[in-house]
Amino acid sequence: MKNISRRKFIAAASTVFSFQYLPSRVWGANDRINVAGIGVGGKGIGDVGSSAESGANIVALCDVDLSRGAKSITNFPKAKLYSDFRIMLEKQKDIDAVTISAPDHIHAVAAKAAMDIGKHIYCQKPLTHSIYEARVLTKAASESKLVTQMGNQAHAGEPIRRAVELVRAGIIGNVTDVHVWTNRPIWPQGMNSRPGKDKVPADLDWDLWLGPAPKTTYSSKYVPFKWRGWWDYGTGALGDMACHIMDMPYWALKLKYPLSVEAEQGGNTKLAGPNWSRITYRYPARGAMPPVTMTWYDGRKEGQKNLPPPGIAEEQELRGYESVLVGDKGSMIFSRVSTKWKIVGRDADEVKQIEESTPRSIPRVEQETISVQTANHVEWLNGIKGEGSPQSHFGHAGPFTETVLLGNLAIRTGKKIDWDGEGMEPNVKEAKKYINRKYRKGWAL
Repeated sequence: MKNISRRKFIAAASTVFSFQYLPSRVWGANDRINVAGIGVGGKGIGDVGSSAESGANIVALCDVDLSRGAKSITNFPKAKLYSDFRIMLEKQKDIDAVTISAPDHIHAVAAKAAMDIGKHIYCQKPLTHSIYEARVLTKAASESKLVTQMGNQAHAGEPIRRAVELVRAGIIGNVTDVHVWTNRPIWPQGMNSRPGKDKVPADLDWDLWLGPAPKTTYSSKYVPFKWRGWWDYGTGALGDMACHIMDMPYWALKLKYPLSVEAEQGGNTKLAGPNWSRITYRYPARGAMPPVTMTWYDGRKEGQKNLPPPGIAEEQELRGYESVLVGDKGSMIFSRVSTKWKIVGRDADEVKQIEESTPRSIPRVEQETISVQTANHVEWLNGIKGEGSPQSHFGHAGPFTETVLLGNLAIRTGKKIDWDGEGMEPNVKEAKKYINRKYRKGWAL
């Protein structure tokens, strides 16, 4: 696909993805699904553990850093160990499904390799490192009929699902503005040069960690956590948190591709993301639903938290990371971890009536004794067994990730991007190089 245009790629998608990989077996209610983990340290500890808690059988673990993966290795001593997921997928034939919790730049190549041989996928957010990769995974999931789920785990929680139902029921009327903010980045950004060379830790395979990214020398300023700030590996504060915090309004308002995106920022470089950014997405009307402007805020601007302007919400309500939806009958101040949202500007009796009369229309996973992370895995594994469908499947998560990452095109070009979502085409020529990336030999999709 290296020399095919994005528009031609879209036109040819039905041919490229015309195959259908069917699950290797059909499960009974009491059967256990064999799961392999790719990236099993850090966030991977929870993803592998939640899969096991949800009833899966952990048969393989893959990590390029044995020290980072040590806890998972200890927790699942019967699982076979690998450092290269390509070898794992080639050699181990009993794998039914895969969790992917590696850094952003690994997500798409690992997911596509597993999907190509019929494995169901649970992949951490952001789904991919680039817009093009998200489109590829969305198409592959649709054509293959594999069961997929993105790891924006609060999507499975009661706060988001109930809020989606209430917003659609008109609890604040027609929504036209959304404000979303985060406390990220909490790692360095704005770097102008590569760090000096450090000694590679004994347990780390640095070349495998780089994977599809350009070859460079190891530095402790990249791993294990600081990679998010570097464009070669991460997607900045936006990629880290927007798939969490934008999730409820994006879902509730039935958004897809924005018409345009533009950004203010401070500190962006060719190598690293900015120290702060303010990104404005503009979406078209959707049927009877009016156009929506969504504004994202991250980092610290002139030493102060980068937050929505006065009047959007009270200062004490602008904590950590939240969102505010502004409608023509009121506003909702929302946190993805709490059902104690606040409705302002609308009569309390009207709010109560809507809350009491709006049915629960979105499927739920029983959560009395489990976390939302585990609920997200339960939903995925149940889907593999044919019991319902995961709600953050790639058909939802792919276009959502494309929208999120579009903000980085505006950051990196410094220009307003008018966006043809279906064709994956920006009006700004220099933005095209950020839609996809070059891959090292042996690591292409």
